[in-house]
Amino acid sequence: MKLFAAIFTLVSVLQMTTITKNVTTKPSITVVVPNSTSDKGTIHYALFNKKTFMQEPLQAKTANIKDKKSTVVFENVEAGEYAVVIFHDKNENKKMDFDERGMPIENYGVSNNPAGFGPPQFIDAKFVVVDKNVTLEIRF
Repeated sequence: MKLFAAIFTLVSVLQMTTITKNVTTKPSITVVVPNSTSDKGTIHYALFNKKTFMQEPLQAKTANIKDKKSTVVFENVEAGEYAVVIFHDKNENKKMDFDERGMPIENYGVSNNPAGFGPPQFIDAKFVVVDKNVTLEIRF
């Protein structure tokens, strides 16, 4: 009888731990860049919502490039609308470089890979996170 009670208690604790873990785990966003022009430098990733877009990122990551590919994961993301902006920092000065006319001289990309000229717009780059992990591919 004591063995049965101990097993029952252990199973109950494990079930409660699993339920608690599932409730508190928030989705992640995996971003893959498959087409870097070289392995030189790093790729900077920034996660924004509408309010913070192109200002202060909610999360920022930097990743190395191997075989012209790079991947990062933004973890514990609340449900909502987001956009990701990336750039290839070839000279590793931790900023995007521009020419004298204000045109970018380092490759960049935005979630949803919208076509167009000018700075990225949130409306074109937004995607939704609900309750499942999201995987994006951003191309330069």
